[in-house]
Amino acid sequence: MKKHNQDTFTGPSFSLKNRIARMIWELVASVLFHLSPKPFHSWRAFLLRCFGAKVASGVHVYPGVKIWAPWNLVLKEECGIASGVNLYSMDKITIGRRAVISQGSYLCAGTHDYTKSGFPLITAPINIGDYVWIAAEVFIHPAITVNEGCVIGARSVVIKDIPAWTVCAGNPCKPIKKRIIQ
Repeated sequence: MKKHNQDTFTGPSFSLKNRIARMIWELVASVLFHLSPKPFHSWRAFLLRCFGAKVASGVHVYPGVKIWAPWNLVLKEECGIASGVNLYSMDKITIGRRAVISQGSYLCAGTHDYTKSGFPLITAPINIGDYVWIAAEVFIHPAITVNEGCVIGARSVVIKDIPAWTVCAGNPCKPIKKRIIQ
């Protein structure tokens, strides 16, 4: 976990360079990314690469995805990110090969230290493994790893790392059973 400032009430959490880059990204995203037709996955991948994202081949990022900082994204082969997903990439977010992030899910790579009077920002990476399915409206906290092959049930809240090849659900999210591919 990284602390970015000591007092969020008196100053910004990120550098001027970061804030300007995000402002430019938001402008480009609002015109060229969000308004692009659904099948134009290669176009959106190109735009993300232009802003520093590491995007592998065959990635499907839909136009309704909200991305805070594309330079903090790693999207591996053939992953899919549905419209309505929010990638709050204040820190690195990695999405594995053939992973699917369903509509309305929120991956949040930042939080605040509520034990300090200045409420400092803390960021930590999120890692989504290969062959994972994050179902609709799941919330994933910072510093979480969802290991290979997991299924996270709809509207779950993930606050701890999830073991590989399990089906998990709930608030807080807990393993229910093994995931067996037939």
